[in-house]
Amino acid sequence: MSEPDRHMIRIDRKPQLFSFRVAGLIFRDGYLLAQRAVKDDYWALPGGRAEIGESSQETILREMREELHRDVRIERLLWTVESFFAYEGYAAHELGFYYLLSMDEDFPFHETDIVHRIVDGLEVEFRWLRATPSALVGDRLKPQFIADHIDRLPAAVQHVVIREGVSRQAETETEA
Repeated sequence: MSEPDRHMIRIDRKPQLFSFRVAGLIFRDGYLLAQRAVKDDYWALPGGRAEIGESSQETILREMREELHRDVRIERLLWTVESFFAYEGYAAHELGFYYLLSMDEDFPFHETDIVHRIVDGLEVEFRWLRATPSALVGDRLKPQFIADHIDRLPAAVQHVVIREGVSRQAETETEA
């Protein structure tokens, strides 16, 4: 491979999608705050994509200000996650940082209703989900490993690799 070719991005397996996402876990009274695009049938943790030159901590603070209109406090990093999955016809690879967050300001709360909406390119709604493994699986929280670990958050950062295969079962590898 010639010197200029060595730095080129591979495009032989299009379509592909890479994302660096940062998300936060915010708890209240046994519930976990979640978000989804109105068109989606699953929930995710609040957060968003990192911008070039922005650290994961800067990203989560910015995203919470933009989406929730609140400042949050970072308690600690829980997981770094490499997820491989299919999304809208793309082979997706997402690098994720998941932080435990706290919020000093009051945020709307209801056990079943949508509590907040924003338009950020598309309409996004927020809801509190019961923070139990079975409830989060039933509510289709993604990535699913969060539901599996919601009642035992790690004391130290864990690295998780998730591969969603054709069988729709996620293979999860956790490294301490």
